[in-house]
Amino acid sequence: MIAFLLALAAAGFLVAHYASVLLFLGRLRADRPAAPGLIGTPRVTLLRPVCGLDPFDAETLRSSFVQDYPDYDVIFCAASPDDPVLPLIRHLIAEHPQVSARLLVGEARVTRNPKINNVWKGWYSATAEWVCMTDANLLLPPDYLARVVASWGPATGLVSSPAVGIRPQGLAGRLECAFLNGNQARLQFAADSLGKGYAQGKTLFFNKPLIERFGGLAVLGRELAEDAAATRLIRELGLRIRLTPLPFAQPVGRRGLAQVWNRQLRWSRIRRDGFPRLFGAEPANGAVLPALLCLGALAGAGLPPALALAYLGLWYAAEARLMRRAGWPSGWQDIAVLPLRDLMIPAIWGATFLRRGFDWRGNTMGSVPAPALHPAE
Repeated sequence: MIAFLLALAAAGFLVAHYASVLLFLGRLRADRPAAPGLIGTPRVTLLRPVCGLDPFDAETLRSSFVQDYPDYDVIFCAASPDDPVLPLIRHLIAEHPQVSARLLVGEARVTRNPKINNVWKGWYSATAEWVCMTDANLLLPPDYLARVVASWGPATGLVSSPAVGIRPQGLAGRLECAFLNGNQARLQFAADSLGKGYAQGKTLFFNKPLIERFGGLAVLGRELAEDAAATRLIRELGLRIRLTPLPFAQPVGRRGLAQVWNRQLRWSRIRRDGFPRLFGAEPANGAVLPALLCLGALAGAGLPPALALAYLGLWYAAEARLMRRAGWPSGWQDIAVLPLRDLMIPAIWGATFLRRGFDWRGNTMGSVPAPALHPAE
């Protein structure tokens, strides 16, 4: 009886895994060129916080200026006048005089979130009622703004999208893509397809008057991460977070294993404080727990443990198929790191309890209570 229950649980995990893959494949089949949606094509401010100079910045920041969108401006925000990325931004602005673009420098220390403190000046300088906050390392296709704006639908309070990794180099770069793509993007888009979308900070598209009515950027700066705070705010308003039909790309390049570990640990601590009930279920993410259930069922039935390899083969075959169909990095090395990623997931979950908060770009960020919502007078 126990072996049967374990086998049933393992089968259930495999079915859920395949369902999430099929949901994303369905989005690939349904993808169409962006067309004006519910709000048409309003003026949009593209707000890009920058901090430091990364290898792909010239390419990702230049993509801000080639948007096939009728009415937008760009505001770059840097906290320090000594930031090494500033000459590049000034060069890009001069190189594209046809696009209204500004660089604002300085930091308003009004929240405990340094990213919100950085974009504060840009948010309150923006004259458009629609603001798209986009991380500096995201590579924007020409239809980026058109797709984001067209995704705003009925009862929407926020449009977001995760990033998927491209151009990895080395083991750690491929491992980073394995986390971003086949795990995190797959699950986030599955949640959106089921009407349970949540925000990811790479892209946050707001109606500025709506956010201002309930406290403005200060509300988004009272939690460990602005995307977790935005998710909480929009859900408490009874509105929906919608994702774009498909994600946008982030060049990854070469990473160190410690970088990948620390980044995943930071996000894990954010999820623990922002969504504790969901965080409690995270050890079930990935193939480790399902494989253990499969092994238990095989042992209880007196079958060879090696049959668990067939189970894992089915598990990873589905993800490999998704990686290839979606155009994500999918060579043999990209597939080979998937078991390592899944082994890291429960280890990262356990390490999350060693301390609260995290360090981000030299800033120590600790947990803070969620704010109460009150419309601004």
